[in-house]
Amino acid sequence: MSVSPPSGMPPEGPEEAHPGRTDYAGAVYGSLLAASVVATAGAVGDFPRVQLIVLLLVTGVVFWVAHVYAHIAGERIVGRPIDRREWRRVARHEWSIVEAAVLPAVAVAVSPLLTLGLPGTVWLALGVAIAQQVTWATLGAIRAGASRRLAVGEGVANLLLGLIIVAAKAALGH
Repeated sequence: MSVSPPSGMPPEGPEEAHPGRTDYAGAVYGSLLAASVVATAGAVGDFPRVQLIVLLLVTGVVFWVAHVYAHIAGERIVGRPIDRREWRRVARHEWSIVEAAVLPAVAVAVSPLLTLGLPGTVWLALGVAIAQQVTWATLGAIRAGASRRLAVGEGVANLLLGLIIVAAKAALGH
């Protein structure tokens, strides 16, 4: 089975630097980030759905920029300036962090069509974020050639991370 990485993965990215490796880290991380944003966002303001969509997308972009900068700064070669090509390569590589915010934002946007109130909207978006996190982690393991048991284990580990966010949300009464 051939599984493509998130579209943010450049052809000259980590797979070429490390033949045989997969990199779904940005998609998994971005999904966990989106779940955290949804879980902690309160129903405040006049347009809570619009504000949640904006918050999801802006947070994804801000963390994407932070990851690009951290990667560039962290792997800087002494005495050598960083060229635009390297910035573009890293930006494409980390783009899946932003992509991971899109499906939860879409869930929020379509929630009125499903006749969901704001609490139902938040739970739907949270469920979507966790489901994609588990999916990306599992697909990454499968693409890396992991055994079925290990792929399931990665999915379960990511489900547990998501459930910790759910438990925190429930405990805080949001």
